[in-house]
Amino acid sequence: MVEVHNRHVTFHPPAGARFLVGDFTDWNRRPIPIQAPLTLEFPAGAYVEYAFLDENHQPFPDPDNPHKAQNPWWTYPRAIELPGFRYTAPPQPSRAAEVHRHRLESRAFGSTRRYYVYNPEPPAQATLFVHDGVAYYRTAKLAEVAQGLLEQGQIKPVRIVFIEPEDRRSEYWFSSAYEQHVLEEIIPAVEAHYGPTAEKGLLGASLGGLVSAWLGWRHPQTFQKIATQSACLTASPEGGDSFTDPEWLTEQYQATPTLPLRFYCETGQIEWLLAPNRRFAAMLADKGYPHAYLERPSGHNWMTWRQGLAPALVYLFGTEAG
Repeated sequence: MVEVHNRHVTFHPPAGARFLVGDFTDWNRRPIPIQAPLTLEFPAGAYVEYAFLDENHQPFPDPDNPHKAQNPWWTYPRAIELPGFRYTAPPQPSRAAEVHRHRLESRAFGSTRRYYVYNPEPPAQATLFVHDGVAYYRTAKLAEVAQGLLEQGQIKPVRIVFIEPEDRRSEYWFSSAYEQHVLEEIIPAVEAHYGPTAEKGLLGASLGGLVSAWLGWRHPQTFQKIATQSACLTASPEGGDSFTDPEWLTEQYQATPTLPLRFYCETGQIEWLLAPNRRFAAMLADKGYPHAYLERPSGHNWMTWRQGLAPALVYLFGTEAG
């Protein structure tokens, strides 16, 4: 059970609970021992996801909170909305956004890969390649967001390619195989079927944000627009710990002449990646990159990321965007 009082939340441990976890503990990275009611303070208007761990450190949901988090990977997180929380829903389309499923035989991975494509009815002027494609398609409903914005005249016609990994950690961690897959397989296949566009962009959350910024840095002649959500910038090609690695990619951008890229970046205020994303945004400002940066009073979750989709599309592909 939880009690909410303004910015404070009191967690009452259910039977069998030994630890409290959530975005505020980096989940199982820094679990908080709990044997009695525990009160924590959060940002005003925050959205918080949490769960409990038993004595074997196995997660389980709060049995007294039916508010399930919109998490495509885990079933146990529960959600709390503090007073003042506001979810700004994106424009809804008047008709369904058609998304088509495709497969290709990947030489880079030696396996069959799938991807999905939303192709707007007016000829697309840009193509956005999205990592963790199934979650962005089904959980975040990105195609519907784009269709709604297009109908309202807020964005140009944008084709969206939802790319689905098999092992997202290894593929998004500076992987030459994934780089080859996107540039030499996905892009040619999409353009052969739907036609090329003058602009291309990348979008991803967490490690998907990392690989988006990395591919943009590696191939600025191919990609012009980059959107990152809670980008996992604590990563290094020589490391492997997404919590403690140096901010290698930020250092590379700092050492490289300013590239012809436009960025939309955001993160939650209740997650371990807040400071690295602040430093990345400060680097973009210092280097003169056109960019937008936003923080939300929430964590490393799809409520945070869903709210950023419409602003990201408008900033990168709006009718007034550069």
